[in-house]
Amino acid sequence: MNYEEILYEVDDAVLTITLNRPEKLNAFTRTMLAELLDALDRADADDDIRAIVFTGAGRAFCAGADLSAGADTFDADKRPDRDSGLNRDGGGLLTLRLYECRKPLIAAVNGAAVGVGATMQLPMDIRIASDQARYGFVFARRGIVPEACSSWFLPRIVGISQALAWCYSGRVFPADEALAGGLVSEVVPAEALLARARAVAGEIASETSAVSVTLIRHMMWRMLGADHPMEAHKLDSRGVYYCGRGPDAKEGVASFLEKRAPRFPGRVSADLPPFFPWWEEREFE
Repeated sequence: MNYEEILYEVDDAVLTITLNRPEKLNAFTRTMLAELLDALDRADADDDIRAIVFTGAGRAFCAGADLSAGADTFDADKRPDRDSGLNRDGGGLLTLRLYECRKPLIAAVNGAAVGVGATMQLPMDIRIASDQARYGFVFARRGIVPEACSSWFLPRIVGISQALAWCYSGRVFPADEALAGGLVSEVVPAEALLARARAVAGEIASETSAVSVTLIRHMMWRMLGADHPMEAHKLDSRGVYYCGRGPDAKEGVASFLEKRAPRFPGRVSADLPPFFPWWEEREFE
C-alpha cells in the first residue's frame, strides 16, 4: 500500500510510523485511519520489526479530528459510509487494533496531541513526551464524548479522578502535567525526543526475546480486566511451562552465563505458544 498521510520507515528492527499531514497539524482523517490499520497489519507480519515508534511530522503529534467538514464533522449520518451500517468510531477501530498488536508500541509525542491525537496513544505501551508537547481531552468542549475506547484506557492508566478532571474540563495542558498525572513516562527536550524513543525501542529489539515480549504485552494488558490474581497465575503457569522448554529460554540463560549478547531464535509469526491467543475475540454489536 502506498501511503499518503503516514510515513513507514524501518531501521535496525525499529519501525517509525510518522503521522504526515504537517500542514494540517496531522489532523486525523479516514485516509490516515486506513493507512495506520494497514501499517499495523504489515508490521505484525514482519518478524524483522521488533518495536514500533509513533510520532508526528512538523510541530504537532496530532491536533485531533480533521474539522474541515465544519459543523457536520461528528455527524455520522453525513459520512460517506453511512449506508454501510458501519457507524463505528474511527478512533476506536484504531485503538482496538493497537490493543491487538503483537509488537511493543512507543509514542514519541513531539507537539500538540488533542482529541484523538491523545486517545490514540492510550493503548501504546510507553509514552514519551517532548517538552513542547501539549495534551487535551477536549470532547466536552466540542459537544461530544471521549472516543477511541478512552473511557476504558484512560482511567486504567491515570486513575479515575485524574481522567475525569481532564475530560470534564477539556482544557489543553503541558507535558509536565501529563508526566505528573501518569500519562507519560518521561519528558525530554524536543531535540532529543526521537533519539530517546528509538533508544528505548532499540534496547527491546536487541536484548529481548520477540516471543516473550509479545506474550508479556498481552498478558499485562488483558489482566487489567481479570477479577482475581488466580487468573494471572493460571496464565503465568502456562506461559512459563511453554517458554521454559523452548530455545529462547535456553539462549537467554546461556547468553547470561557466557556474558554475551543474546541471539534469540524465536519468531512471533511461527513460535507463539499453542494457547495464544487465549481470549475470545469480541464482536461489535
